[in-house]
Formats: sequence, structure tokens, C-alpha cells
Amino acid sequence: MLSKKAAVMKGDGIGPEVVDSMLKILRECSLESEIILCEAGSEQWEKNGRKDKSYIPDETMKILEESDACFKGPTTTIPIPGAPRSVAVTLRQKFELYSNIRPTKTYDRLTPDRKLDCVCFREATEGLYTGIETKITDDAAIAIRKITRPGCDRFLNSAMKWANHNNMKKMVAITKRNILKQTDGIFWNSAQKAVEGTDVELSEIYIDNMAQQMVVAPEQFNGAVLVSTNLFMDIISELASGLVGSIGLIYSANMGDNFAMFEAAHGSAPQFAGQNKVNPTATVLSGAWMAQYLGEKEIGDAIFDATYQVINEGKTVTWDIGGTASTTQMTDAILAVAKDKLSK
Repeated sequence: MLSKKAAVMKGDGIGPEVVDSMLKILRECSLESEIILCEAGSEQWEKNGRKDKSYIPDETMKILEESDACFKGPTTTIPIPGAPRSVAVTLRQKFELYSNIRPTKTYDRLTPDRKLDCVCFREATEGLYTGIETKITDDAAIAIRKITRPGCDRFLNSAMKWANHNNMKKMVAITKRNILKQTDGIFWNSAQKAVEGTDVELSEIYIDNMAQQMVVAPEQFNGAVLVSTNLFMDIISELASGLVGSIGLIYSANMGDNFAMFEAAHGSAPQFAGQNKVNPTATVLSGAWMAQYLGEKEIGDAIFDATYQVINEGKTVTWDIGGTASTTQMTDAILAVAKDKLSK
């Protein structure tokens, strides 16, 4: 197998800790793909005197352009006017990573009375996250929600490919079409076109009702691909992560036609940096997914299986999921099980 290249950005806050956990597992499981470390995030931006227009240095962007995929550790986006755009949004738009994908599944030990198994598909290059805003007066501003038919078509077709590959028979489109008639009208039309001629059942639910239904009866979405525009699915996927038990469990990918970026769903949590206490699961599983994407499926599968086993056993897990283990202890437990699976 020809070695592929993956650029890895450790990020800010807890990023370096959890990314080191992921890299340790991949390396000791004998990943053949080349890992190239590079910098991105607000901490390096601050350290370099805030002189760059982006959180991603030019040398890092060059490495990314020459790689097959990348891994982004959690990064901090400073919420002040004039600060750079987030690393994630920048890379999604740079590489046309239009599908943000979060498989969301409960663990038997963590939520014995609640079962959720779905995938959240979020359009990642349009909507309010295009960042098109204008100030009208000192006291008023407008943000533009840009939705295009080509953007919706490619996104919903990718969701259908996921459904077909994983034998999922339900697609739920989350909109607010009774209010946003034009923009969500385009999205709904593309959803209808995507399922034409298939046996996938399409339904529509408004965003406010969706939030309620996820809380009161999440099981109705088992086996479903949930699809929505950028902001709506950003909210619903976060809600879904709470139902699983911890945002620290949720892994994700941002995929386009020729490139993919993998990342944990959680943020940089600087208040926990350096304490060796955060849950490495989301980062470890995102790294396992990256291994699969790079063609090293056996390694990725072993890490997924090992992580689920360690969490469901509950003996060596972090505080957020009911344990007392440190980040490194949980990492080592996952690594031991993964290596054992690969040796058989």
C-alpha cells in the first residue's frame, strides 16, 4: 500500500493532550500513513503577535494542500470582531468539505434506559456560517442565510450515499420551512429529489419540534440519517451528544469530494488544559475514522471496538462518564485492547 499523508494540528486548550492520545494509539497500532504535525489555532496566533489574518499559518496550509486528509484538534475561536474565522469553518470552505458527519450512538452502560443510534449530517459550507454580515447602524446588523440548490444537492446526495452504504432506511429533514419558505424550500426540494427511486423514507420536522422530540422520544430516530442546514444541525447534533452521555464521546468528520478533515465534536476547554483528566474518546475515534479513510480499515476497526469495550466495561474511564481514570490511563486501556484485537 502506498503511504498516504495526514496533516495533524494539535490545536488549543486540551487539544495537545487528546491528540497525543490519538497519535499514541495510531502509532502503536502500526499505522502506515505518514503523520505530519503542523500548527493552527488561536494560541499560536496570539503567540505570533496576532499578525496573521488566519488562525492557520501559510506553512500549515501548504502542508494541508499536499495531504490526503487532516486531523484538527480542538481550537479556540476568539469571539471578537476582527478576529480570524474559526479553523474549522476556514478549512471546510477552503476544501469544500460540505458534509459534517457525526455518528451518534448510546453506550449500554451509560444510558441503559435510553437507546439512540443515528447519524447527524450537517451542511457545512452554506447557511449563516458563510459569515456574511453587514452593519446597518450602530444598533442594527444583518446576517445573510445563503442556501443554494447545488450546495443542497451535493450535500443530500452524500447523505443518501451514507444511508445506502449503511443500509439505513429513514431520512429526517430538519427545517423551519413554515417561516423560511425560500431557503428551506430549496433544501426540502433537494431532499425530495435525493430519495427519488430509493426505498429510503423521507420525513420533515421543524427545528423547534425536533429539539423537543429528541428529548422526549429519541428512539424514534434510531436508524435514521438526520439532515439539516448548518446552524440547525449544529444545534441538534449537540443535543444528540447530550443524550449519549457526554460531548467527549462524539467523533466527527468533514468530508468533500477529494479531502476530509477529522475532529472531535467538543471544544478546546482551556479550563481543563494540562490536568490529564479529559475524555480522549472523541479524538481517539475521530483518529480511528481517519485511519479507515486512509485505507487502514483493520486498525480503525480495532480502535473502535476497543473503545466501545473499555467504555462499556467502565473500569478505566474518565470522570465525565462515571470513572476516575486520567486521560492517559483511559488511552492506555484502549490501546491495550486494540493491540490485542490486531494480534489475533
